[in-house]
Amino acid sequence: MGEPARKIDIIDARPDFTQEDADALNARFEGVHASDMLKTLFEEGNLGEVAVVSSFGTESAVLLDLVAKADPSIPVTFVDTLRMFPETLEYRETLIKTLGIQNANVVKPDPVVLAAKDGNELRWSFDPDGCCEIRKVEPLARAKAKLNSWISGRKAFQSATRQNLPRFEVEDGRLKINPLGDWVKEDLDAYFEEHDLPRHPLEAQGYLSVGCAPCTSKVKPGEDPRAGRWRGWDKTECGIHEDVTPLPSADEDENSANDPIF
Repeated sequence: MGEPARKIDIIDARPDFTQEDADALNARFEGVHASDMLKTLFEEGNLGEVAVVSSFGTESAVLLDLVAKADPSIPVTFVDTLRMFPETLEYRETLIKTLGIQNANVVKPDPVVLAAKDGNELRWSFDPDGCCEIRKVEPLARAKAKLNSWISGRKAFQSATRQNLPRFEVEDGRLKINPLGDWVKEDLDAYFEEHDLPRHPLEAQGYLSVGCAPCTSKVKPGEDPRAGRWRGWDKTECGIHEDVTPLPSADEDENSANDPIF
């Protein structure tokens, strides 16, 4: 008998998720409450390696509570830029304990990179994009390298740059989930009240969106919640979020491209 055919090793370079997958999920979970959506996704187990990325900011408790109630073992990743408010670090500990988060982890900037590119810790004052890159974007990229999907706390109402935010997007082949994408501030406030969630200690002082201490200021009446971030700079995001991929229109969906995949 001849020898069996040799199997050829093939590297599967296909992305974990495609835009078609995201479109299908957006259609499947349209109108479904975020809590039910998360519970279903976790139970079905089709997300691969998944984690929540949380800033532990003024609105973070809502998403973290929803995730913890659905599955408290889901990892929660926090990027400590080493320039955070002490109140944020304390708030993180409070939420971990209060919500029963079982798998909280921290990622930090590379000390070698910091020494080379921000030795005097003043890069934020003349190059905020570069500062975000080494203190937040690169550390988070390391944390996401092992993930197939991740959960974000972005919401469309927070600023004009986040309008038309879908619940599901695809970035670099990973599924990005925005469970609160269609929530408004009134929804968040009602959830805080109903579930008696602790508030970020800086919120009462006028900090409606909290990031690194040097680049965060109080929000003035009538401004959008993120107006206090990088005030005076033509900058609205730290860099971990790409441009929004809007939901498809009804005409674009007429060929059943959004049929559920799972």
